[in-house]
Amino acid sequence: MSRIERPEKTAGMRHLALNVSQLENSVDFYTRLLGMTIEWQPDDDNYYLTSGNDNLALHRASKKIDQDSAQTLDHLGFIIDSADEVVQWYEFLKQENVDVLTSVKDHRDGARSFYCKDPDGNAVQIIYHPPLSAS
Repeated sequence: MSRIERPEKTAGMRHLALNVSQLENSVDFYTRLLGMTIEWQPDDDNYYLTSGNDNLALHRASKKIDQDSAQTLDHLGFIIDSADEVVQWYEFLKQENVDVLTSVKDHRDGARSFYCKDPDGNAVQIIYHPPLSAS
């Protein structure tokens, strides 16, 4: 089997997902105070906000967050410019023995993504997200 070359560089890290214990207050902070808009609210526990060139996902934390030792990062996301490139990244990172957490998934909003782990165990999403991706 031939070696897979690394795809073109990512389009940047413009997606962040946070677990928050005060979801409604967080939505208010990021929208009313920081000027983000709600891009999508799939249910009462999840909001996807944008400033026009980024995406902040707010997820209701499943348990109370200890503010002194809080880890509120759910995952970080790297935007990919096309849906096909997501598959290329998936194959490349698997080849490089990266711990891949999920298979490639097509989302109902037109996005395509998968998750892997960085060396410290943080979840990293490789995502084609039409409002942010180049194509």
